[in-house]
Amino acid sequence: MQELAEVLWKSFFLFVLLIILTRIIGRKLLSQMTYTDFVIGVTIGTIAGAFVVNSVRGLWVLLSPVFFAVATLLLSLITYKSLNLRKMLQGEPVVIIQNGKILEKNMKKVRFHIDLLEMELRNQGVFDITEVEFAVLETHGQLSVLKKSQNLPVTKRDIGKSTQYKGMATEIIKDGVILEQNLSQNNLSFGWLYNELRKRKVKDVKDVVYAALQTDGSLYTDIEEDDLKYVQEIEDKR
Repeated sequence: MQELAEVLWKSFFLFVLLIILTRIIGRKLLSQMTYTDFVIGVTIGTIAGAFVVNSVRGLWVLLSPVFFAVATLLLSLITYKSLNLRKMLQGEPVVIIQNGKILEKNMKKVRFHIDLLEMELRNQGVFDITEVEFAVLETHGQLSVLKKSQNLPVTKRDIGKSTQYKGMATEIIKDGVILEQNLSQNNLSFGWLYNELRKRKVKDVKDVVYAALQTDGSLYTDIEEDDLKYVQEIEDKR
């Protein structure tokens, strides 16, 4: 019975620890992992498994995966019935883009950087942030995107009108840094860029989170600390 008690409490300890660590690391662990995230995730799992294997003797160690499976099922049943526990363990959806504007505070809260945002948008077939009405980071780590009504399918071809070329926007500024190569590739000067920023009342390039040259020649800009009078929240308030 000593071995049984030992494997059960150690498995319980590991189960709780892994849930806490996964919650701290965040929802990136569930979706778009970087190489670092992957290595850390594998290492944590390996160390956890080795802890039980090396400290429990004989066939008793086989009870550990059984305990994990049963505990996972029980936790699923409990969270199914409890909204508050679901929020605590799984988190809540977070709005990342609203009305074509990036919400930097929300991105920082979930540690979701601009490169990852662009990749997720491209996975949704969105190559232009101005087309996005809402983008929501779900609890499982995937990005849900609602395009603006004028960008939703019914195409011009469907109504018998000609279409214009729609290519990929070119990044000009990212996280306050000017991408000089992209600027020169489009035969644009720093003077042109600074003039465009002045038109938008941007005093410092470092205030610009993201700027991209659209295919029509216009410059899309998103600055830090956007002055939005109302920020949509989709979290449940109780």
